[in-house]
Amino acid sequence: MGIHAAIQGRPKHIYSIWRKMRGKDVPFERLYDIRAVRVIVKNVRECYTVLGVVHDLWTPVEGEFDDYIASPKNNDYRSLHTAVIGADGRPFEVQIRTKSMHEHAELGVAAHWRYKEGGKAEASFERKVAWMRQLLEGRGGEDEGELLAGFNTELLEDRKYLLTPRGEVIDLPHEGTVLDFAYHVHTEVGHRCRGAKVNGRIVPLTYQPASGDRIEILTAKEAAPSRDWLSPHQGFLQTGSARGKVRAWFRRADNAANVAAGRQILERELKRLALGDRPLEKLHAKLGQKSHEELLIALALGEVSSGQLARAFTESEVPAAAPARAPARPAKREPGALTIQGVGNLLTTLARCCQPLPGDAVAGFITRGRGVTVHRADCASLARLRARAPERVIEVHWGETGERAYDVEIAVTGYDRKNLHRDITNAIANAGVRIIASGSRVDPSRGEVNMRFTLRLRDFGELAALLDKLAGLSNVMDARRLAAG
Repeated sequence: MGIHAAIQGRPKHIYSIWRKMRGKDVPFERLYDIRAVRVIVKNVRECYTVLGVVHDLWTPVEGEFDDYIASPKNNDYRSLHTAVIGADGRPFEVQIRTKSMHEHAELGVAAHWRYKEGGKAEASFERKVAWMRQLLEGRGGEDEGELLAGFNTELLEDRKYLLTPRGEVIDLPHEGTVLDFAYHVHTEVGHRCRGAKVNGRIVPLTYQPASGDRIEILTAKEAAPSRDWLSPHQGFLQTGSARGKVRAWFRRADNAANVAAGRQILERELKRLALGDRPLEKLHAKLGQKSHEELLIALALGEVSSGQLARAFTESEVPAAAPARAPARPAKREPGALTIQGVGNLLTTLARCCQPLPGDAVAGFITRGRGVTVHRADCASLARLRARAPERVIEVHWGETGERAYDVEIAVTGYDRKNLHRDITNAIANAGVRIIASGSRVDPSRGEVNMRFTLRLRDFGELAALLDKLAGLSNVMDARRLAAG
């Protein structure tokens, strides 16, 4: 037929034969691939030509033909397999493939002996060696920190193997998303990514595919990554290398643009956490930044998260405890207790109207028979009490918060859809936060739903992280702490 081909024998291990007999529940005589040859040709057309020649020379065994070229296996293994009866009446298998298919099967993730013999430990070792080669060859101009992040977060984790529409294999850490996949295909593909399909179905960019899934990235003409992709709580990116590429994109922007973006993030967090106007002079030092401007740039580049920012607010609001005169019988202070200036130990309760958290500026109001009720300093109810009895308003500061929990009310607004309430409550539960009370109201004319939750939280950091997760859910427009009232 004028076809130039390489022909090889294919050894089959005795243990593999025994496993196949058990797996198919057949005797030795019913195995048709004990003897086998491989025919390696130049292209796919020649594969099918050789198949015709083989079937013309020998009688095919019914039910023993597999076309893994038209329908590749999940690990992208491609080849033609057929079993025929030889001249001596004994069956043998013929595998027909191109050179590139053969190299992929022998050296790539479809390596036939590994996947047939189940060599889990050795396959894992080979994957790690392959990843080390990629690290040593360089990963698109990343800096040393990103290479180390890739080594620590990706080399040491279990990996999964995903397919491009052309059948190329991309490996990712187990938690990688379709957006991580886009950046691993090419940096420019990630920057222009606007959507993704997994096995033909549209999925969000936070979707985590499984090994064997075929992924198609939908791109725009212009590169325009989102700063939200850098948020660890919204779940867009799980790999250090992909986050590094997004940061590098925004670093190329001028400082003025990053400062402006950082200022927007800071103002959004102040509003979302209902913190009002706060002194910001010492905030940058709390977060390890040299100046306020550097803090804004770090926020814009995702180097400081909303959770870190919230916890810094908490720390900056806790004053040093003033030395107090020792009482005759020192009272044991509980974790999370409040320091009452000038009046010793009093019963204190947190006001339900404004639900202060550690870090909020607070003031106390002396009640009749119930000790001191602690309000947020900007609470409207406290303002009314102050107008009626200013002499009963006293100064209050937070003490050590310890492990005490506090009740906080949040509001979530979204476009109404099936299972929206379930998804929100699941996100809250998965964050380890307890729901004390909840309620919702649907506006049919606008197709919106407004939900309120009373949650039991430890501090601002936990609140900020949860609000980030809720804001990232499908159909959620806004998630924020309710202002004092």
